[in-house]
Amino acid sequence: MIESTINRQQLKLDNIRLVTYIHMNFNFLDILLLLHQYYLYNLGLKTTDIWRVRLINNINQKELYAEPPLVTIITAVLNGEKYLEKTILSIINQSYKNIEYIIIDGGSTDRTLDIIKSYESKIHYWISEKDQGISDAFNKGVRQANGVYINFQGDGDGFIEPHALEKVFLGVNPKEDIFVSGRIHRVDLEGNSIFTSKYIKKFHKSSLLFRMSLPHQGLFTHKNYFKEYGFFDTSCTFCMDYDHLLRSYRNFPKVLTKDVIVARWREDGIGNGKSLDIFREYDKAKKKHKVANKIVLLMIKYWILLKHYTKLILLRN
Repeated sequence: MIESTINRQQLKLDNIRLVTYIHMNFNFLDILLLLHQYYLYNLGLKTTDIWRVRLINNINQKELYAEPPLVTIITAVLNGEKYLEKTILSIINQSYKNIEYIIIDGGSTDRTLDIIKSYESKIHYWISEKDQGISDAFNKGVRQANGVYINFQGDGDGFIEPHALEKVFLGVNPKEDIFVSGRIHRVDLEGNSIFTSKYIKKFHKSSLLFRMSLPHQGLFTHKNYFKEYGFFDTSCTFCMDYDHLLRSYRNFPKVLTKDVIVARWREDGIGNGKSLDIFREYDKAKKKHKVANKIVLLMIKYWILLKHYTKLILLRN
């Protein structure tokens, strides 16, 4: 009786997985063909050759239980001995097993290389050499990446819990979802909470005019985006990810947002305490990619500065 119940539960789960897979991978005509075949089969009739061939071809081209997409995680690091091990562990201990992990070291002189070597069997590719900055390190990683999606975790960042990726990639369709965006948790140097990004059910590209509204550590970018829009601009010091997104602003791809807190973002990054420099780089990127006319961009620029200085004044009081 127990075995029978388990079999029924497994059959129900398999049916759910099958329906979900058909929904994600077959177009409307394919589904009609499947239903037609099922209807004729129950009547004991034979389909015509052309229908049968079309149906068989569709099934052969699509695996019934497709593997979840390979996700490449890239960590760029330079003298990151303090936090790197925690970042590595947050990645290699994910329950989502289809992961490729790449570490690009910029020529560290502390214990960073020893930490990397101690987990070498879990790292698919790593290199240590001087580079031209974070953008250059990211680009080296992207060139080595084999994943369908690519994500970046700094040596002070990392996934929030072992099932984070599994939750994020539940229901993702690589044929349609160019960006998959999860929520992030901002923490200070001691790991204390600063804020958690809000869940936005439907992403609007206009939000990019004011800020980096797709949190970098929570963003998974399809490899085809890099093929179409190229690598990161090595002239960018702080906002290479923002500049990269603005290249597609006129015809922005589909963004699947997930109500999952996927990663932590530690505040000791290269842009920490350099808000004005970041704002200047934001403004430069918006002008370069002509995301709006000059008057609108000027208004946005001064609105951002007004908010910044107002916040500073309030914090002093």
